[in-house]
Amino acid sequence: MSTLYLLHKPYRMLSQFTDKQARATLADVITVPGVYAAGRLDYDSEGLLLLSDDGELIHRISHPRYKQPKTYWAQVEGEISDAALKALRQGVALKDGPTQPAKARRIDPPTIAPRQPDIDPKRHPSTSWLELTISEGRNRQVRRMTAHVGFPTLRLIRAAIGPWRLDGLAPGEWRKETLHAPRPANAPPGRGVGQRVAQQKNQRARPTTKRRKP
Repeated sequence: MSTLYLLHKPYRMLSQFTDKQARATLADVITVPGVYAAGRLDYDSEGLLLLSDDGELIHRISHPRYKQPKTYWAQVEGEISDAALKALRQGVALKDGPTQPAKARRIDPPTIAPRQPDIDPKRHPSTSWLELTISEGRNRQVRRMTAHVGFPTLRLIRAAIGPWRLDGLAPGEWRKETLHAPRPANAPPGRGVGQRVAQQKNQRARPTTKRRKP
């Protein structure tokens, strides 16, 4: 059995527990001891972050070898075109090489709390939303992909990692799930990780607050 924590990382928060510059960190919203993040989200991105005290589970979730699909909601500058969506589905050529084909579609604005601060409508009078699912983990990949096709990302929210979804968690809220982790028959001795079988806590934990330096 393993325990996984699903956290909605807020905007302008680091995906770590300490920071010498007194910026917001995970310690401001989750106080469970001994947990580490499986992967990361950029400081200016929001959404689902998975944490656990099980090192093997973290490795299975975050290592590129296992290609966990990640789904993002991106608010972009302008009205996303059919041609841009087609290019994203086919893969685009970035400086570090072509991307793999992605799943891309227009969506209505998701039901999610406004960002603080929110997008300035005077500076960005026309925006649209798309859902993008990728299986790679390059640095700032979604932002680079949408910019490449002519629609820079203004707001980025990770909605899902593999089978785990944000499911309405507000920024700073988290929930806990218990996983059954069988060892595959052909695997070497040791604990494996596998499918989700139970959600132990449905209640949402409210973020704690911490006074920061002015």
